[in-house]
Amino acid sequence: MFQNSSVGASIWFHGFRASVRFVMSSEELISVDYEIFGRVQGVFFRKYTQAEGKKIGLVGWVQNTPAGTVQGQLQGQRSKVKQMQEWLTSTGSPKSHITKAEFKNEKVVDRLEHSSFNVVK
Repeated sequence: MFQNSSVGASIWFHGFRASVRFVMSSEELISVDYEIFGRVQGVFFRKYTQAEGKKIGLVGWVQNTPAGTVQGQLQGQRSKVKQMQEWLTSTGSPKSHITKAEFKNEKVVDRLEHSSFNVVK
């Protein structure tokens, strides 16, 4: 038997016949845009955001804005996106000071549009 937990595929071989069964996670994939306000530039906020997103298992991106904020997009399982939203709202990088976090354009997606979590320069 072969089992891949990230895809949820299981294959059983019965003699010369193989049957394939796909078990998809019941948790839907979502995408959400974010913008973080406060002291979030010059304090390694993007680097910590990228590391936290990867650790949680999300894909997306993060970048500084000319307005002094940080913005980006998160994609992944709903519970993991919510976990990252909490981190962006209350934690951030050690030297940051978050005054406000806005999350917009939340939508259910059929597939992830990014392959990793990137810092956009």
